[in-house]
Amino acid sequence: MTKQDDLERRALEIIMKSGDKGILQSDLWRKINVTSREGSRISIRLESKGLIRREPELSRGRWTFRLYPKHRPASMDSILNCPCISCKESSVCGANSIITPNDCEKFTRWILEEES
Repeated sequence: MTKQDDLERRALEIIMKSGDKGILQSDLWRKINVTSREGSRISIRLESKGLIRREPELSRGRWTFRLYPKHRPASMDSILNCPCISCKESSVCGANSIITPNDCEKFTRWILEEES
């Protein structure tokens, strides 16, 4: 792994951990111990790869960018109560089977509960 790849990976990890609040680009380059120019280049590369989004922000009288992750890490919380996990019919359930998720009342009820 090149130094540049390592810096991008470290930067992306920090941005991912910042979540919905994001992180100022100026704070990021300080955390990964690079110059503002290199920090800006790393941010631009991550944005061009579709991994982050950059939004301009005025901070302490200077323009910078707030960096946000475009994707969130997968979480088991989203499927913990899914009825499919403990369903007795799961071995015969599938897209082209007799039983399908489209026709399952338990699955439909669970999805509707999760949305509300």
